[in-house]
Amino acid sequence: MRSGSEEPVPLHEEFIYCCGAATQVLKCGPWKDLSKDESKNLPRLLFMIIPGNPGLAGYYRAFIQALYCGLNQQYPVWVVSHAGHCKPPGGMEMIEDTDIKELEDVFGLNGQVEHKLNFLKKNVSKDIKLVLIAHSIGCYITLEMMKRASELQVLRSVLLFPTIERMAQSPQGKLMTPLLCKLRYALYMPVYLLSFLPEGVKASLVRFALRGMKTCDESSITTSINLFSVDCIANILYMASQEMMKVVERDSTTIKQNLKKLIFYYGTGDSWCPQHYYDEIKMDFPDGDIRLCEKGLRHAFVLDASKEMAAMITDWLQDDLTKL
Repeated sequence: MRSGSEEPVPLHEEFIYCCGAATQVLKCGPWKDLSKDESKNLPRLLFMIIPGNPGLAGYYRAFIQALYCGLNQQYPVWVVSHAGHCKPPGGMEMIEDTDIKELEDVFGLNGQVEHKLNFLKKNVSKDIKLVLIAHSIGCYITLEMMKRASELQVLRSVLLFPTIERMAQSPQGKLMTPLLCKLRYALYMPVYLLSFLPEGVKASLVRFALRGMKTCDESSITTSINLFSVDCIANILYMASQEMMKVVERDSTTIKQNLKKLIFYYGTGDSWCPQHYYDEIKMDFPDGDIRLCEKGLRHAFVLDASKEMAAMITDWLQDDLTKL
């Protein structure tokens, strides 16, 4: 029998239309279709990753592989990109050519919430329990999903570096809000010009931008090349501008209603959700599972700490999994 390090991790990539928008899905494990209720081979549980922004599934490739292995390859682990954040493959348009307008403003923050709910409705059997692992703005989206679709069988939601309140007032938000809300169109022309560069040059530029990191996952470099697409950047920045305007008050009602299902993980020195946000939510919900990072992980942990984060989450969920 081969050891886990030698055995290849099954990874399946799909580009689909969800709510009429191009969507990338990475699926870890042998399960490619979880929608057939009559199948006897459906797993009891799906781990679904709700990304941050940029919401490119490729950034989470190493993370879902590490998580899948940490779970002893017993459960599928999927990551679904945000609508319109990935560059579709050749022959596929960013928006589906259809007369049916499934959603208003699918690239906006509200549209991204409905996009994930629509994906689950069409692709995952209602009998399968869910572990939702959300990152950054994905945490806001996850809380909204739990609020709007209480029928979802959510076993646990893990909220990593959660941007669920006062984004524009955070240190990074104060810096980025004027750019995102007033000047983002000025970025389109430089991105358009850079899009004509050879792929190798784009990769070199990404490596230069990430040069300060001791280690950086190669899949992050490959994924970042998507950011040289004007369509992708436009959708990413548009969603980000809405985040600054709409993510204001923490939804304490939804948190209270689902507190036993939630794990919060805040960073130290996180300029998107500073430590006093952690202090305040910890005070408001003293019985909640609200943790503060002691390992110095960055907000964008997927760039260099995917395996470490996956190992922690696996440990946190052991009790839940033994009860299944």
